[in-house]
Amino acid sequence: MNTIFQVPKPQNEPILGYAPGTPEKKELKAKLAELKGQVLDIPLIIGGKEIRTGKTADVVIPHENKKIIARYHKATAKEVQLAADESRKAKKIWARMPWHQRASVFLKAAELLAGPWRQTLNAATMLGQSKNPFQAEIDSACELVDFYRFNTFYAEQIYNQQPYSPRPTWNYVNYRPLEGFIFAVTPFNFTSIAGNLPTAPAVMGNTVIWKPASTAVYSGYQLMKLWQAAGLPDGVINMVPGSGGEVGNPVLNNPDFMGLHFTGSTAVFKGMWSAIVKNLDNYRGYPRIVGETGGKDFIFAHESCDRKALITAIVRGSFEYQGQKCSAASRAYIPQSVWNAIKDELVDQIKSIKMGPAEDFTNFMNAVIDKSAFENIRTYLEFAGKSKDARILAGGECEDGEGYFIEPTLIQALQPDFKTMREEIFGPVMTVYVYEDGKYAETLELCDKTSPYALTGAIFAQDRLAIMQAEEALEQAAGNFYINDKPTGAVVSQQPFGGARSSGTNDKAGSFLNLVRWTSPRAVKENFVPPYDYKYPFMTEK
Repeated sequence: MNTIFQVPKPQNEPILGYAPGTPEKKELKAKLAELKGQVLDIPLIIGGKEIRTGKTADVVIPHENKKIIARYHKATAKEVQLAADESRKAKKIWARMPWHQRASVFLKAAELLAGPWRQTLNAATMLGQSKNPFQAEIDSACELVDFYRFNTFYAEQIYNQQPYSPRPTWNYVNYRPLEGFIFAVTPFNFTSIAGNLPTAPAVMGNTVIWKPASTAVYSGYQLMKLWQAAGLPDGVINMVPGSGGEVGNPVLNNPDFMGLHFTGSTAVFKGMWSAIVKNLDNYRGYPRIVGETGGKDFIFAHESCDRKALITAIVRGSFEYQGQKCSAASRAYIPQSVWNAIKDELVDQIKSIKMGPAEDFTNFMNAVIDKSAFENIRTYLEFAGKSKDARILAGGECEDGEGYFIEPTLIQALQPDFKTMREEIFGPVMTVYVYEDGKYAETLELCDKTSPYALTGAIFAQDRLAIMQAEEALEQAAGNFYINDKPTGAVVSQQPFGGARSSGTNDKAGSFLNLVRWTSPRAVKENFVPPYDYKYPFMTEK
């Protein structure tokens, strides 16, 4: 086909408001009621076929933890091997498919998700992961639509990158998929991440074995159905939920494994990296390892900051989606003069936060994901409550009788290296360290060195020299850095997302930098007029 294809120039998907009386609110409420009235039987999907192993686990609503909305089947080593076989079969067709045909699948998925599938994914995310309508809308609808539109656009840009060709040659680069399958391991907290990590490599012609988080299989199943509706060929993405050991170990032992696309905990990522290194001799090449892990994200205030903006950034940045974002603010550095001015209002705003079921649209916060997360966060609250080096100024209570609810909590640390200033909690807990006016530079150094993570951070200041000083001092402390804004809410194409140090490989989801990791270039040179004599001019010496 003699056509040079161009992906339609993408734009970010507009966010719907769900205000009273709007059609989107009515549609979402109806879909919530529909899904809540069912108990789904969720199979594995391998090679396009539904497989039921009989080893099942319940899916419960985090904010209504006695309510079962699905049961999903768990994979074993047998199903993992089947998924690898199906990936190999599908690769023969998918990798050779013209790139614009692959792009069309995901452009169609974007339009389906922006339209008729929007409230299905939003409602599934609200029920299965306890997100309020706004958090679901910006995640499972808008961000995921953006990934599909922009990733296909980035693929075209990558393919268009071609080398210089001096006469009489023609040089070009083939962008091949990797020589094996990709293992995508996705977290519970973002449906958009679950929808992007398997599909980004697939856009570039790879086939994928996908293990969704056990606490997000509900929305994950809806993603698989969306891709099928968009025309994704069987076997390109194979969904194999199950335990990390029963799925991950046989995947990493498979000689066809050639790449890991991961979002999750730092400890799990390091463990998988170690396993890959130990298995290197089993693979046909060096696997690509792309991961985004933890964060201990900061808000740093200067004496010149806009104080009302600072308060809003702390409340939104720390407590939206119960702090269950790798980018969520969880430590703040505030000068004494600013703290004296904002403390009471900040505490009052935190105490005013309304918490409850996601189906009640008046709630700002909902439940944390499961019992394990609940217990982990509670240990930090109990530690802070008993410590002489901290004071709990707001919240600190938790209750799991009907749902896994943790109050939005504000802790003042009296020491800059207090436990909750250093360790990732992944819950609605913000710790503030108040520093002396005039010790800005010293405290910037503390911020840089206190935590091993380097994902997101924010500086609040009106003084431009203070902003410049923070940018320089915190250059390596955050892969996403915000000036006078909260450190959450990265938008595809606007703020490519990822961090370094213990926060991951910084391969920037939402940009071409991530897509290029899933291709293996081959440089080709064609000589139109090749030489006929091996001798060079310098050899003709007189």
